Amino acid sequence: MNNQNNSHCCSCHHEENDNHTNQTTQESHLKQEILPLLPVAIIYILGLIFYQQLQNIAYGIGKYIVFIPIYIYSGWTVLSSAGKNILKGRIFDENFLMTVATLAAIVIDKLPEAVAVMLFYQVGETFQEYSVKRSRSSIKSLLEVRPDYANLKIDDSLEKVSPEIVEVGSEIVVKPGEKIPLDGEIISGNSQVDTSALTGESIPKFFTVGQTILAGMVNQTGVLTIRVTKPFGESSIARILELVETAKTKKSKTERFMTTFARYYTPVVVFISLLIAFLPPLFISGATYGDWINRALIVLVVSCPCGLVISIPLGYFGGVGGAAKRGILVKGSTFLDDLAAIKTVVFDKTGTLTEGKLQVTDIITKNGLTKPELVEVAAKVESLSNHPIAQAVYKYNSTKIDNYDVSEYQEIAGCGIKAKVGNKTVIAGGDRLLHLEDIEHDICDVGDTAVHLAVDSKYVGYITISDQIKLDAAQAIKSLKNLGVEKIVMLTGDNQTVAQRVAKNLGLDDYQAELLPEDKVTAIEQLLLQNNGKVAFVGDGINDAPVIARADVGLAMGGMGSDAAIETADVVIMTDAPSKVAEAIKISRKTRRIVWQNIGFALGVKSLFILLGIVGLANIWEAVFADVGVALIAIFNSSRVLEFKSQKSKVKS
Repeated sequence: MNNQNNSHCCSCHHEENDNHTNQTTQESHLKQEILPLLPVAIIYILGLIFYQQLQNIAYGIGKYIVFIPIYIYSGWTVLSSAGKNILKGRIFDENFLMTVATLAAIVIDKLPEAVAVMLFYQVGETFQEYSVKRSRSSIKSLLEVRPDYANLKIDDSLEKVSPEIVEVGSEIVVKPGEKIPLDGEIISGNSQVDTSALTGESIPKFFTVGQTILAGMVNQTGVLTIRVTKPFGESSIARILELVETAKTKKSKTERFMTTFARYYTPVVVFISLLIAFLPPLFISGATYGDWINRALIVLVVSCPCGLVISIPLGYFGGVGGAAKRGILVKGSTFLDDLAAIKTVVFDKTGTLTEGKLQVTDIITKNGLTKPELVEVAAKVESLSNHPIAQAVYKYNSTKIDNYDVSEYQEIAGCGIKAKVGNKTVIAGGDRLLHLEDIEHDICDVGDTAVHLAVDSKYVGYITISDQIKLDAAQAIKSLKNLGVEKIVMLTGDNQTVAQRVAKNLGLDDYQAELLPEDKVTAIEQLLLQNNGKVAFVGDGINDAPVIARADVGLAMGGMGSDAAIETADVVIMTDAPSKVAEAIKISRKTRRIVWQNIGFALGVKSLFILLGIVGLANIWEAVFADVGVALIAIFNSSRVLEFKSQKSKVKS
């Protein structure tokens, strides 16, 4: 116990050190990027203080000697980008807008203002880059769990090799502190294992012989010997890496809207500025070109869409990164928008709302047999079957089973098993088999999946088998309803009785049972027609892949889910916890809220200063601070999505 605690403490200390190191590295990068700007800013401030003296040097040449180098240094990225884009035929963008505005300001002798636009923009870009790196760190942490080597067991020795060359069926050894390099089954040893890289859960889990363990987890306390069940390319961590790498390639509708918006916005602003500069002097007596050109420049400067162009993609990237930190992998920002609009959530049952592991829950005997005798007889005949129900009965038996006296074994499709045990005929199966064999019994529907048994045509009792509901399933349904999800449905291939029991226990709005994969697709299509909002489907099996693809948003349980479901899904929940569905929706709604806050704030402030600039109530300095201020506030607002904190609910066991 002490060793375990010490290991855990070391793990926490190590994690704290990693977080501290990561934060220190980011702050170091920020300092490296800001330091070169400090001398430039100091020279600029001194130039403003002694501006009058500089104007008196050689007919004003002094101010150009001081400010023009600063302008070129701080604005080189903007100026070169504008030039390159013009050569490529892409004229109207924010770089062009800033270049025109600042050059025009220089022409009308507003040199400090022109330099200020470029210098403050450069400062804004530095903070934007820092925010992007901070957002990416949550996703980058996933990439860092990629295992570098595997300890391959060859005879009695270990050889350190690349995980990619280890074959399925090979045995590998993982020592305390090492990463699990490949998916496999533990054949020796037990240990506390850090699963946070895959699941987002900070509390280590205990693993022992017979359990499946996944690549990317970190072994903490004991030595584990693992039999590899999947090649590296198909392992959990390889799938995650692929999902992360492709997550940035899909743009949301709002991002696409802003890209198009900027393309048309810039020429409109330039055209309006030209009208402001040259029309009023033609029609208003006393109006001068100098005054109206200055107003046009103010409109140009304040109209720069930097805040929108920077903060909207950053907001969505922060949403994807924030979700990844919590074990929710969103394959693209498109699906964040779709998640935020979810009004109906449809769950698969087995492996999604339930554990997907059948267990014996009750034993009822009839006609003189004791419970141990009933279990022993059932275990003997079931030991020869690979059916999950048969295996649950066999594993439940605590005594050693010798099936040498089992003969004339036959499986009756869809019904059960018939065999000879010694000189007695035993049948084990569903109620249908009892009727098929014409065996008298006093109960047919026991409310759960049941294995009925008869010996020499005499009914001797039944064993109930059930799939346990996940501990957080009830809380997941409650959280979804609190979020305003209008309808929660379960679709399952299981029988009507079991489906009804699960639906009632969880408080679902509706359920459909005994469905084939194509039936689930039909059911989803009906729900898609009935609802105005988006429909999400949550599943884990191969049979769920078609319906995951058909739903507006498909979510897959990534820990133990099938490859087909994970590949097809838009969102992968690495914890296999249904409560993460509500958390994903919360994150998506916060992301959308922040993005639209940025859009509304930026357009509102810019519209106000454009009007003030037109009527002559805003000077170019105010325009500069309005533009830079909007961009910086939008960037900082976007980074808030990373600070999303889930409300951990207490789940009663």
